[in-house]
Amino acid sequence: MITLHPDLETIHNKPAILLLEDGTFYRGRAIGKIGTTTGELCFNTGMTGYQEVFTDPSYYGQILVQTNVHIGNYGASNLDMESSGIKIAGLVCKTFSFNYSRKMAGQSIDDFFVASGISGIQDVDTREIVRHVRDKGAMNAIISSEITDIDALKAELAKVPSMDGLELSSHVTTNEFYTYGSDTATRRIAVLDYGVKRNMLRCLSERDNYCGVFTAKSTAKDLMDWKPDGVLISNGPGDPAAMDYAVDTVKELLDLNVPMFGICLGNQLLGKACGLSTFKMHNGHRGLNHPVLNLQTGRSEITSQNHGFALRAEENPLLEVTHINLNDNTIEGIRIKNKKAFSVQYHPESSPGPHDSRYLFDDFINMIKS
Repeated sequence: MITLHPDLETIHNKPAILLLEDGTFYRGRAIGKIGTTTGELCFNTGMTGYQEVFTDPSYYGQILVQTNVHIGNYGASNLDMESSGIKIAGLVCKTFSFNYSRKMAGQSIDDFFVASGISGIQDVDTREIVRHVRDKGAMNAIISSEITDIDALKAELAKVPSMDGLELSSHVTTNEFYTYGSDTATRRIAVLDYGVKRNMLRCLSERDNYCGVFTAKSTAKDLMDWKPDGVLISNGPGDPAAMDYAVDTVKELLDLNVPMFGICLGNQLLGKACGLSTFKMHNGHRGLNHPVLNLQTGRSEITSQNHGFALRAEENPLLEVTHINLNDNTIEGIRIKNKKAFSVQYHPESSPGPHDSRYLFDDFINMIKS
């Protein structure tokens, strides 16, 4: 099925500007909603799965640069949603496809963006932008298809706070408790939703688990009153150093010795609950091809990642490092000694991405059984 956008010529020729915090700017053409958007600029190296990336809550507050040249060519489908809607603040790409060809797709990516109020820019040199950000580090940016004056854009960009110190999980968490899966399942898993991806719930449900999804600011008592067999600490956006409320909840759950599995932000929160600190990375890890070494098995895994903060490598008698990143040696996984708790920095649900790390869900279930 090939669908043509009704007004391609007009949209293709609407100018847009991308301005970076250091004054660098690029001129291109508008995509999505005509408007202005701001956020921290980051890049993803994935070759596929753009819709899963756009709807990943961990990207909340960020303008995304896609390094893959063609974005939108297979449209948008409800099957590929990782949350209730688009979570990125804006998109930067080389070639944005207003046409799409895919039987399962329900609409074009541009229509999806317009309906979601998301603005972006195409027809810019994404290789140059990525090289610039890779060298200079993550920084804020602004995209506009309605403001053409650079000084005016600089004034707007100056109002945008740094990602460093921002608490964002409360913006993407569920508004109320809900369940996922069959209530006749063998086990009950309480999910602390700091921005959980749907495929995490799916991976748990497929392993005979009934999931209860709790709001980000739920207490340990809230979770334990539901009588779970284990707890998943989810992924999410923002700076973990600004989430003392979450760290306190994880500490209480550790004291209760509840089996716990943390993913991405959950890895950082579990580490902080044991005394480790976190730091903002120069660029972060975002893509589907990051190599990680499992120190327990000696095997390497190709992983899907999306994070801009990481645990600092510090000596700590309470935990051991189980996984490291083979590109920069940052911590990719920890296990808490004498507790039923472990976590990884990457995404074992891998949607989109490789399936090398799905075994971690099985490890979590086996830990609960033991």
